[in-house]
Amino acid sequence: MELSNAAYQRLAKRLAPKSNTPLNCAKAFAVGGGICVLGQALKQLYLSLGAGEEAAGLLCSVSLIFLSALLTGLGLYDDLARHGGAGTLVPITGFANAVAAPAVEFKTEGWITGLAVKMFTIAGPVIVYGTLASILYGLVYWFFSQ
Repeated sequence: MELSNAAYQRLAKRLAPKSNTPLNCAKAFAVGGGICVLGQALKQLYLSLGAGEEAAGLLCSVSLIFLSALLTGLGLYDDLARHGGAGTLVPITGFANAVAAPAVEFKTEGWITGLAVKMFTIAGPVIVYGTLASILYGLVYWFFSQ
C-alpha cells in the first residue's frame, strides 16, 4: 500500500498523541522553577555556613551538577523529565544530564570506547560550538571596539 504525502500527513496527524500545551507549559515552569529554587536554597545554605558569595555560587553549581548526575545514574532524572519536559533543561542540570546519560550505557562497550566516547556524544558538539561562537563573538567585539 502506497500513501501519498498528503494522505500520510493526515494519517500521522490523526494517530499522533494529543498534546495539552497549557498543562505542559505549567509543568515545565513548575519543574524548572523548582530546580532554580533548589539552587537558590543551596546557595543560601552555603552562605549561612560561612562561604563567601563566590564560593557559595561555586558550591551550589557543583551540588546541582552532582545531584543531576546522581539522579541520571539512578534513572530518576528521566522520570522527572517525563513530567517536567523542558523544565528539566535548566542549563546546569540539563547539561549534566546530557553528559551523564550516554555514559550510563558504557558497560557493553568498555571504559575507553564506551564511557570516554559516550560522555561527549551530546555534550561534545555543545562544547565545540559554544567555544567557536565565543571566539567569533570575541573577534567581532574586538573588531568593533578598535
